[in-house]
Amino acid sequence: MRSAGILLHISSLPSVYGIGTLGKEAYAFADFLHAAGQKYWQLLPIGPTGYGDSPYQNISTCGGNPYFIDPELLMEEGLLSPEELKSIPNRERVDYGELYATRYPLFRKAFSRDRNFDPTAFVRENPWAEDYALFMAIKMHHNMLPWDRWPQPLRLREPVAMEQCKEEYAEDFAFYLFLQSQFDRQWKALRAYAHSLGIELIGDLPIYVPYDSCDVWAAPHLFQLNDEGIPTAVAGCPPDAFSAEGQLWGNPLYRWDRMAEDDFLWWRNRLSEMGKRFDVVRLDHFRGLESYWAVPYGDRNAKGGKWIKGPGSAFLRSLQTHLPHLRLIAEDLGYLTPEVLSLREASGYPGMKILEFAFDPREPGNYLPHTYDRNSVCYSGTHDNETLLQWRSCVGEEGLCHAMAYLGLESREQLHWALLRLGMASVSDTFIVQMQDYLELGEEARMNTPGSLSPMNWSWRMERDALGPQLSQKIRTLTQLYERL
Repeated sequence: MRSAGILLHISSLPSVYGIGTLGKEAYAFADFLHAAGQKYWQLLPIGPTGYGDSPYQNISTCGGNPYFIDPELLMEEGLLSPEELKSIPNRERVDYGELYATRYPLFRKAFSRDRNFDPTAFVRENPWAEDYALFMAIKMHHNMLPWDRWPQPLRLREPVAMEQCKEEYAEDFAFYLFLQSQFDRQWKALRAYAHSLGIELIGDLPIYVPYDSCDVWAAPHLFQLNDEGIPTAVAGCPPDAFSAEGQLWGNPLYRWDRMAEDDFLWWRNRLSEMGKRFDVVRLDHFRGLESYWAVPYGDRNAKGGKWIKGPGSAFLRSLQTHLPHLRLIAEDLGYLTPEVLSLREASGYPGMKILEFAFDPREPGNYLPHTYDRNSVCYSGTHDNETLLQWRSCVGEEGLCHAMAYLGLESREQLHWALLRLGMASVSDTFIVQMQDYLELGEEARMNTPGSLSPMNWSWRMERDALGPQLSQKIRTLTQLYERL
């Protein structure tokens, strides 16, 4: 079935609380999607973030980001006062440093007033949460240092030390479980509301986890670490036309052979949790399942890496056997070989097509829409790309002339919406547009610039009056015209 959707992360929703939340503005956006005739709301990863505040660097693969907990909903539960809500600072862009300094003290007050929360019951229903809450409690009591700088008994999770921590840090352990419980409750309510409007949620699962995460700490044997717990190789991407030194992500790599011993149980548990929160899951860096770029630990860039075979079809067979109803999108961008394409085709999962790549002379792949197949998801651009308006000034004269000729345009002012019509008209079963592109925003609204640590990354917020009936009707008309309603 042909369909369409919009990509907008929770953090980018308008609010008066410094960051988008799971509150009324999220419900208003679901209403906007419904009015615009959209089937999907796609989000970036929703897990708790660490250094750099990237949603692709989650401290827990299964947890939710506490910043998305809506303070007004806590007030309605009697856990916060109206005066306390008025004290929350608000900024034009997300200020993660300020959020860290102000939000957790507020949540502590809410936690102290909740007489009904049962930590034991929550862990029983969400087994993954125990490691996360213990990890965060220990981290807090050690000045938020990464786990490899904790005392050895804690680094190695020695049983006696773990029991002592649970007892000594019992209140903080319960606090972090409380945050996950609140996130879970608010998330389920929002998802139910979206479903009532016929809208499905698309999630995003990073293929790798950061070194300083509860997942690596809790299961170091599943990662390429030495006896001291230090990575032997880390993840990245090789040099290409966009980056002469490649991309050095720095995440520890998996020991796929060990994961295969129990039929990839760690991954199945991870994806099972994703399936509880989303209707469809975008699997980031799909090509890493066929072969992944391994960079020696300590290298300053990714040029010295090499390709190593991944788990391939055995991994996908496990997912399809144990999680047959899980719907995945294969993020098959980057350096694609015949082996990668064959793996994706064998999986049956739809791949991704990026309109901006179609006319970029630096992109070696062929993303011209007349080459698309139906089993694909077409995007105007992703969180790592320029907005369409910014792209016009970055792609160069050759790319612009190519796009103009392909679309049969005489004026460059027509290009923006012509590209959106092109995506809508494509044979791809699904077309997803960044909200920034429907709003015709430029560089200031770009979500992320890969390879950079900038306060501009992940901090864009939509203005409160950005959405209205005129825009929803324009999108609906376009969606209906190309039979995506």
